Amino acid sequence: MRVALRVHPDTPSNAVSRIEVEVESTNPGKLALHYRVTGEIGEILLPPPAASTRADDLWQHSCFEAFLRDTSGTGYHEFNFAPSTQWAAYRFKDYREGRSLAAVTAPIIGARADVGCYELQATLAWAGPARMGLSAVIEERSGRKSYWALAHPPGDPDFHHSDCFALQLPPAVRP
Repeated sequence: MRVALRVHPDTPSNAVSRIEVEVESTNPGKLALHYRVTGEIGEILLPPPAASTRADDLWQHSCFEAFLRDTSGTGYHEFNFAPSTQWAAYRFKDYREGRSLAAVTAPIIGARADVGCYELQATLAWAGPARMGLSAVIEERSGRKSYWALAHPPGDPDFHHSDCFALQLPPAVRP
């Protein structure tokens, strides 16, 4: 399924006109996310490719995110995917409470840029079903940051808020 992210009304972007995400869970235990950014890609600050290792604070620069909460309880996982191919995965017991490193298999991340399009693909282990939030932080060369999500709660951007878990991810379909 393909969904569009919306920019937070307080953080408009000069460089990005649209962000879409293709979500696919066709293989049991695998979730594929394909983020597609359109606009003036040369105006976006994209970190150069690096070793695909776990790293913290990726959200402080251009970064793509997925939040997954199984259908029972209030705990959830946060996954960060940087254009450098670095990644992060955290487990929360409740809204911004009890953060710990999630014991997960490293996601497979790939990226490519063209004049008017930037794409990042991430495949991770997830068995679903789940409530999902998808988001992105875009940092422009000017220093401006815009915050994109499926839905935004009132107030400042907050991807952890329950309003952001706006997508119901069904169980994987066997091929």
